[in-house]
Amino acid sequence: MNQSYLKMSSEELKQQFDAVLAEYNEIKSQGLNIDMSRGKPGSDQLDISNDMLNVFVDGNFKTEAGFDVRNYGLLQGIPECQKLFAELLGVKPENIIVGGNSSLSLMYDYVAQCMFIGAGFTPWSKQGKVKFLCPCPGYDRHFAICESLGIEMINIRMTSEGPDIAQIKEAVKDSAVKGMFVVPKYSNPQGITFSDSVVKELAELTPAADDFRIIWDNAYIVHDLSDESDRLLNIFSVLPERNKNMIIEVTSTSKISFPGAGVSCLASSEENIKEILKRLTVQSISYDKLNMLRHVKYFKNADGIKEHMKKHAKILKPKFDAVLDTLNADLSGLEIAEWNEPNGGYFISLDVTGGSASRVGVLCKEAGVTLTNVGATFPYGKDPSDSNIRIAPTFPNPEVLKQAVKVLTVSVRLACLENLIK
Repeated sequence: MNQSYLKMSSEELKQQFDAVLAEYNEIKSQGLNIDMSRGKPGSDQLDISNDMLNVFVDGNFKTEAGFDVRNYGLLQGIPECQKLFAELLGVKPENIIVGGNSSLSLMYDYVAQCMFIGAGFTPWSKQGKVKFLCPCPGYDRHFAICESLGIEMINIRMTSEGPDIAQIKEAVKDSAVKGMFVVPKYSNPQGITFSDSVVKELAELTPAADDFRIIWDNAYIVHDLSDESDRLLNIFSVLPERNKNMIIEVTSTSKISFPGAGVSCLASSEENIKEILKRLTVQSISYDKLNMLRHVKYFKNADGIKEHMKKHAKILKPKFDAVLDTLNADLSGLEIAEWNEPNGGYFISLDVTGGSASRVGVLCKEAGVTLTNVGATFPYGKDPSDSNIRIAPTFPNPEVLKQAVKVLTVSVRLACLENLIK
């Protein structure tokens, strides 16, 4: 067990600082160049889906109903792919729109539709100021959507069970609050899965705005690291009739098959699907149905996807363990940092004391390790406490990862010691 820095004398802290600085300079001299800025799969993960590229060797490009997927048509997606996603999400196939490779595009397009066209209501932009609730630490791409569309963002604290419900209930009393982004399973970056009680409370909200929408970004629905996976309550199963239009759920195969060539989907009420299709009729003739059929032929059903994800887990678990083992060995007991140990997802969240996260980012960069921009996990890139660092362990191999995390832990120790000996 490491000795707490907070219990050391000034002389002991200076000795620690000199030792850690020497260790940092030695690492810096190695000329490392490691990118951990984004949560993307490594080549080893991409390789396990390569057989998907061979599913059309029989020359059969038709759906079960005989539709040729190489042609125009089927704006809502091929029925087989609707069924596949419906089985995965626990909804009816008719409540699914199958999209292109990006669920981010589906989210952006829906929020833009609400802003400028409407989705069964007066466009938000014609109602005055528009605000969104943003659980944080959170996903920087969600914040970017809001900022690009001129939507004011309100920080909502994350708890160990999900976003702070008391804060949300108070915030939605304002009719200008029109929505909220959430990642309900293995949240980005903390790896928190919303408890049943949080899911139920969200489902039963009574916002002042009757056009309030929750963008339910279920990106990591099957991204478990072991058999000890988290279970997420299906929000549609507890959604009261009065809130039937409140939930817009999205997911994709981006981190299941190929991120650049996956398939996404959106699930919602019959009314919402109808309104979205009105816009899509103008926006597109159809999405890539060849890719939809390719995924269906390869995975066959939801169980096929879950079995495939066990291959991913075998690759990812050692990487997450490498990060956590190093954090535990280097930082436990020092009382300068806390981190989560998620059962799935794509990230590990590290919080450091003393408002030193930005300094840690600089030290890592100078030593050859690029992290996600410090502050990116908060709206406008501003972490009020300058404490959160998102670790993306998935891309480097385990040996490179150990090097990178060693740079990180040494940088955390150095930055915190700098504060303590001021």
